[in-house]
Amino acid sequence: MAELVTIARPYAEAVFRMALENRALAAWSERLSLLSAIASNEQMRACIGNPELSAAQKSALFKSLAGKVLEGGEANLIDVLASNERLAALPEIAGLFEGLRAAQEGVKEATIYSAFPLDEQQRKTLVSDLEARFKTRLTAEVVVDQSLIGGVKIVVGDQVLDTSVLGKIESLRLALKN
Repeated sequence: MAELVTIARPYAEAVFRMALENRALAAWSERLSLLSAIASNEQMRACIGNPELSAAQKSALFKSLAGKVLEGGEANLIDVLASNERLAALPEIAGLFEGLRAAQEGVKEATIYSAFPLDEQQRKTLVSDLEARFKTRLTAEVVVDQSLIGGVKIVVGDQVLDTSVLGKIESLRLALKN
């Protein structure tokens, strides 16, 4: 997996620079999402790995599956990836591109672990409060973890904010131990 990410990084950075210059980050995000979905398909992965198919055949197949007329940049990307036998790296390219885009736009990912499901209003309020606390825009994923007993545990990058009952019990246990 790490090898595929290493292979994907220069492609993602090149596409990101091109998208940034053309002010087309959102459009390229959609394009890469589509191409990533195609590359992730089980049957397509078998075709990508088939040594009997030429790079031109793989590229043509990939383009036909895109289901629309591809713009020059997309078609060139597919051709380059096919000729270098890197089509399998498209999901990683898309993921790295999204990370670069988020960094450019000042958006960080947050994971909110909650003991109970949050309704939409609770989620919006919590995200708003977290954005004020972390002084950045956040995209949040909510994960229900009943082992927390109550409260929430929030992870933003390498920062953890644990206000869960389990976290407080653990803090109390450590304090009593010392």
